[in-house]
Amino acid sequence: MERIDIKIGFACNNLCQFCVQGDKRNKYGNRSLEEIKESLAQAKKEGSNGVVFTGGEPTIYPDILAAVKYAYDLGFKNIQIQSNGRMFAYLEFCKKLVEAGANEFSPALHGSSPEIHDELTRSPGAWQQVVQGIKNLKSLGKYLLTNTVINSKNYKDLPNLAQLFVNLDVDQFQFAFVHILGTAAKNRDWLVPKMSEVMPYVRKGLDIGIKANKVVMTEAIPFCLMHDYEDYIAEKIIPETKIVDAESTIENFSDYRLNKGKTKREECKICKFFKLCEGSWKEYPEIFGWDEFMPVK
Repeated sequence: MERIDIKIGFACNNLCQFCVQGDKRNKYGNRSLEEIKESLAQAKKEGSNGVVFTGGEPTIYPDILAAVKYAYDLGFKNIQIQSNGRMFAYLEFCKKLVEAGANEFSPALHGSSPEIHDELTRSPGAWQQVVQGIKNLKSLGKYLLTNTVINSKNYKDLPNLAQLFVNLDVDQFQFAFVHILGTAAKNRDWLVPKMSEVMPYVRKGLDIGIKANKVVMTEAIPFCLMHDYEDYIAEKIIPETKIVDAESTIENFSDYRLNKGKTKREECKICKFFKLCEGSWKEYPEIFGWDEFMPVK
């Protein structure tokens, strides 16, 4: 195992319309600091060199600084905060996270304007906070990788968003196709676009990042839709990850994606990318069928 992903609590200061965690915030409290320390110590024994603190929203967890410091003291080399990015608007808080040992930051931005992002997150003012947070972290010289959930409300905006990321000088940005679980499943009728309609905008966004020498990736888009962009598929490089979730622990997230989370059609077996490609989230063909996914020979 290369990395552990710890969901330290499910409280969140956003109400995203695509949230894969759904109503977990109402079911589960925060993990105790002692439980987090136990998970970190066990992961270190198992050979992990990286940790991702996530949730919910990890930056509002009361003991986030202590958890980060403990991971640093254990010797984790990569300590990432995966966040909605709003608390990063406070420079002093960012400095405290860095002092504790955090060295990678992954804020989420889902539109190039407040109108798009704030509607999707149902949090007025969130866009401005995330953008300020990105500026703060860049001023501290930290590695910044952003995540954007592709959905029906923002896919046409992806090129504009990519240009914003370039202008903000993020190190890496990723477009991840919406995972149709939790709140996203409840909103599936209007939230989930067809991948074939999304792809022209994804390509334009990737091109903007590639031209600017940024690291750019997609997630949960099959190889057959990524012609000429096969080098920009995140699943090829996602490290082996253990996920400590609310209900259970996923020992290997790659295995979970391949065996439970994603699916392929029978015809995929003749595709030259069959062994590399993970397919789509299994819920997607339940909505749109298989016609978009054609084997590459």
